[in-house]
Amino acid sequence: MLLIVLLVLALISGGGLIAGGLYYRSVEGSIERVDAFQDVPEASRPEKVATDAKNMLILGSDTRDPENTGGSRSDTIILAHMPKGRGSAQLISIPRDTWVFVPKSKDGRHGGREAKINAAFAWGGIPLTVQTVEKYTGVRIDNVAIVDFAGFQEIVDALGGVDITVEKAFTSTHSLLPGGRREFPAGKQTMDGAMALDYARERYAFADGDFARIRHQQQVIKAILDKAASGGTLANPARLNSFLRATADAVSVDETFSIFDTATEMRHLRSGNLTFITNPTTGTGRKGSESVVLDDPEKVKALYEAVRRDAVPEILAAAK
Repeated sequence: MLLIVLLVLALISGGGLIAGGLYYRSVEGSIERVDAFQDVPEASRPEKVATDAKNMLILGSDTRDPENTGGSRSDTIILAHMPKGRGSAQLISIPRDTWVFVPKSKDGRHGGREAKINAAFAWGGIPLTVQTVEKYTGVRIDNVAIVDFAGFQEIVDALGGVDITVEKAFTSTHSLLPGGRREFPAGKQTMDGAMALDYARERYAFADGDFARIRHQQQVIKAILDKAASGGTLANPARLNSFLRATADAVSVDETFSIFDTATEMRHLRSGNLTFITNPTTGTGRKGSESVVLDDPEKVKALYEAVRRDAVPEILAAAK
């Protein structure tokens, strides 16, 4: 979501420095700030190899999801790599059930063992999640964004809906509709906010569960970006304001993140240059009583080594 805001702001600034500056100040002041790095021990962090590249950790949870009873786990984990020149971006989704080593929490009560990667957020919040992802990938995180994916609804409605192609008809059993069910026919359709949120949330209707949900979240993010960056949205001040306000309400960022600088750097980036990747896996399995996602160690090592070196062709090759 933050990438969408940055790209739209970059497009606005291209239309006029005064208008762009007003939007920058408005958005910069309205996005909540969080302390993401203070409790991350510097000695444990990876060295930054490609100093001109930037790596952002995007964490998402759905606070309105009926499944989300604990309210403290990160349902979506994305490592966004922005190469030197910012002409493209690679968004790597790490399934929330991926089995990894989670370092000790600050209070010493949790971690220090293998667990599902989203346990890090429950045990130590954003800082322990940063530590866990950095240890797992070997990639140093420059910035963090936290997204409430329930904000999909307001964002999509502010845009007047988005176009999504449903590959295969299915029924959502955790819908926002009365009765909790929604039918999704196959084919291209325009979805309002509630429908898009149901689409991005559902996983039980699919044999590959969370992998399907990751694909659908990626679809919705791309559809939002395409609509937000369209001439119709940029030329409509009321719609643009509603979109930026809704998105800013759904996003928090770390205290070091500069909206202005990053949007300026990304002024040449468009949705066609975004690549969505899923962390390499060998499928699902069990660890004790838990159903988990098992990674592919060799492919994982190659992927994140390419990210560390900002070797975009190798990152893209790993996505195939």
